[in-house]
Amino acid sequence: MSDKNIVVIGADEANLRVLRNMPGADGLTFHGLFEPDELQGGEVDMASLVQKAIGAIDAIDGGVDAIVGYWDFPVSALVPLLNEHYGTRGTSLESIAKCEHKYWSRLEQRKAIDEYPGFGQVDLAAERPQPPADMSFPMWVKPAVAYSSELAFGVADEREFQDAVARVREGIGRVGRPFDYVLDRLDLPPEMIGTGGQVCLAEESLNGIQVAVEGYVHDGLVTVYGVLDSIDYPDSPSFLRHQYPSTLPEPVLVRLRDASARVMRQIGFDNATFSIEYFYDPQADAINLLEINPRHSQSHALLFQYVDGMPNHHCMVRLALGEDPALPYREGRYRMAAKWYYRWFADAEVRAAPSQADIEHIEREVPGVSISLVPTRGENLSDAREQDNYSYEVAHIVTGGDSEEELRQKYDRCVAALNHRFEVTPPEGPAEPGR
Repeated sequence: MSDKNIVVIGADEANLRVLRNMPGADGLTFHGLFEPDELQGGEVDMASLVQKAIGAIDAIDGGVDAIVGYWDFPVSALVPLLNEHYGTRGTSLESIAKCEHKYWSRLEQRKAIDEYPGFGQVDLAAERPQPPADMSFPMWVKPAVAYSSELAFGVADEREFQDAVARVREGIGRVGRPFDYVLDRLDLPPEMIGTGGQVCLAEESLNGIQVAVEGYVHDGLVTVYGVLDSIDYPDSPSFLRHQYPSTLPEPVLVRLRDASARVMRQIGFDNATFSIEYFYDPQADAINLLEINPRHSQSHALLFQYVDGMPNHHCMVRLALGEDPALPYREGRYRMAAKWYYRWFADAEVRAAPSQADIEHIEREVPGVSISLVPTRGENLSDAREQDNYSYEVAHIVTGGDSEEELRQKYDRCVAALNHRFEVTPPEGPAEPGR
């Protein structure tokens, strides 16, 4: 039997390596199409990307058996567009748009669940835009469509609101204009007609413990295969680590699974993976949905491998092939795992960084760790891809262990061994590396 050809949109070497090495990958040939920087740098031309993709896929010997991706827009939209062209398996373009367009997503959420914050549009065309009339500070201001947390601002008063709106107005078109290519191909409901991709959204601020619910829909049946805790740096909205499995009590996990199933059924999502971010406020015993990602988190792949014995990429691939997507359960080497974000909180030039040989040495010396650098030597932290508005990622460090203390000890050993050296970029003052 010939190998099955699987096209991975936006493939990067680290994830291709995980895909090719995962159990059951024999007989699967993964074809990377487009580098992530080609897809999320500058303003993308969706029509051109689709045509380039078709040309590349048509050239694959033996044809294509599945088309997958694990990044946000435009990858999330390219996958269903290409699936429709080739007759391969996956969820619909409309269901993707109902997740990626945050305003449309909120409209769908309130049809199915009560666990969402107050929200409304901000009129960017107004001379002095105002928050929605029924909302008060603090709140978040963000584009309806964006990469990661780009142009998302927490605002505490009118001055911060106006500053945030000005920055959103300046940058919203970079992703919003290409997203109109998607909306133009859909029969929009009355509440979305004329809305478009360049919409600014205000949402109530949420408090509590942030969690990620990962799952998939297979022939209409929603399955949640994991819940992870997302822990921020102190007094910062930037992630310190994602930790699996969640430490929340089982009754809360049941409510998270139930809300996730209801909203994904409402959206019409099917035969694909998803990751939904929530806040759980233990004082009010309340959960609130932050956002829906219409793809699993590639960032969590090693966490599932360390704990369950299989990366979550398995679900994405098997769904696309029409096969059983179920993950093994707790068959990995460790009881828990974490992905840490080593950050600085001021812009700086990387003056010294470890080599690949240095990283491989650390990984041998500290078992159960995996390290990937974000900026390289000579690069400014602010120039690295996908930085948020409040900090700068230096490295991602995955650790596996049998206790939280072991996870942290391994992380601290890795940070010390990396031996980065920075020169803070003027006019910023000195900054300490985040731990």
